[in-house]
Amino acid sequence: MMHSLRARLLWWVLLPLAVFMLVAGVMAYDAARQTADLLQDNTLLASARTIAEDIEWSNGELTADIPPAALEMFESPYQDHVFYKVLAGGDRLLRGSPDLALPGGAHPEYPVFYDTTIDGQSIRAVAYQRQLYNSGEALPAIVVVGKTQASREAMLADLWHPQLVRQGLMLVLAVLFVLIGLTSELRPLMKLKDDVADRDPMELEPVRVDHLPTELRPIVDAINQCIARLKLHTGTQRQFIADAAHQLRTPLTLLDTQVQCARQCADDGPALADALAGIHRTSRKMTEITNQLLLLARAESAPPPTANVPVDMTQVVASVLEDLVLAAQRRDIDLGAEIADDAELRVAGSEQLLRALVANLVDNAIRYTQEGGAVTARCRRDGEDVVFEVVDNGPGIPAEIRAHVFERFYRGMTNVEGTGLGLAIVQRIAQSHGGTVAIAPGEGRVGLVATVRLPAWKEKDC
Repeated sequence: MMHSLRARLLWWVLLPLAVFMLVAGVMAYDAARQTADLLQDNTLLASARTIAEDIEWSNGELTADIPPAALEMFESPYQDHVFYKVLAGGDRLLRGSPDLALPGGAHPEYPVFYDTTIDGQSIRAVAYQRQLYNSGEALPAIVVVGKTQASREAMLADLWHPQLVRQGLMLVLAVLFVLIGLTSELRPLMKLKDDVADRDPMELEPVRVDHLPTELRPIVDAINQCIARLKLHTGTQRQFIADAAHQLRTPLTLLDTQVQCARQCADDGPALADALAGIHRTSRKMTEITNQLLLLARAESAPPPTANVPVDMTQVVASVLEDLVLAAQRRDIDLGAEIADDAELRVAGSEQLLRALVANLVDNAIRYTQEGGAVTARCRRDGEDVVFEVVDNGPGIPAEIRAHVFERFYRGMTNVEGTGLGLAIVQRIAQSHGGTVAIAPGEGRVGLVATVRLPAWKEKDC
């Protein structure tokens, strides 16, 4: 199997050309054969007529003299053998070879051309009949002239071989010009290959499409789209690393200070207990930050959801609320759910990521709602979307900072423990599932409503 584009293009160009040349060659051969046959048959008929003109009555009998001109017209350098015979009355031999057969054994009434053999030689012959009259008496005379095929084959070769040579030369020239054209026209493709291959691994600028053929531009556009996605992914990873380093630097420094303090304290002193408690809080903080960063990284690299993987949001919400009910009880928060049980609440995507989305929104609401407050998770169907809402009666978010809450590590309130990644994770998961997330003041401008819209899962024909 050919893997070279040049060879494949050459094949597709030359194959129809070769077929055309073959058909043209067959047609040229047929035309040359017809021409050679026509010239040979005309010569045979002319010779037969010349002989027939010299058949005459003499003393009441037919006589036939063979004129030299009748045989001289067959002279050629190929030394053909000429055969003839003259019959009177249809069966009486006047002159010639008795072995030269008539066409089909019949007496022809008009010139008949046919093929026969004599002594194993292929003969082309013509039978010509003439009526001779003497004193009212009519007597038919038949002249048969035949010859071997050497001159005819030579004429056929002379007519056909030059055309065959010309067509062969045309095919060779076509191959040469196609190769030159392919080499020239594929040069931009080779240059494009070199431009991509010679790039620095970190050079993520688009490939220029100037002076490129129209057929190559879709390829370059696809390459540029891939470069743009790679650039975005690389930038995201760099930002992720920078954010992770920045956020982990503070707890690591604090942890080191607390360890040094613990080493200086007496074994059973209260200062040691405080230092160890601080170490415990710091390690938990680092664990939470690390888990959130890993979850964010996974959300950002999540592939688009596939329509054949349905996730039931009813089960996801119920499962998350069961996990967070103790956290709500510790803060005396009324945690409830309002789930429409008469609607299809399935979406396409990753169940684990959707659980993280629900958990982050509910956990945020529990964290930021005052003790004794209320948090309600709602799930319903709205047209082609499944809507999930978390409603609380907490302090809400001021309008001036509401636009920043989806940024990484942004925290509108610093008196509540958190990583500042929860809403960023929620937004990225929603986007990776083809949905949106928004926050707004609650009813009567009390509390906050976080709303996530996800496309509902649709059944597809198998």
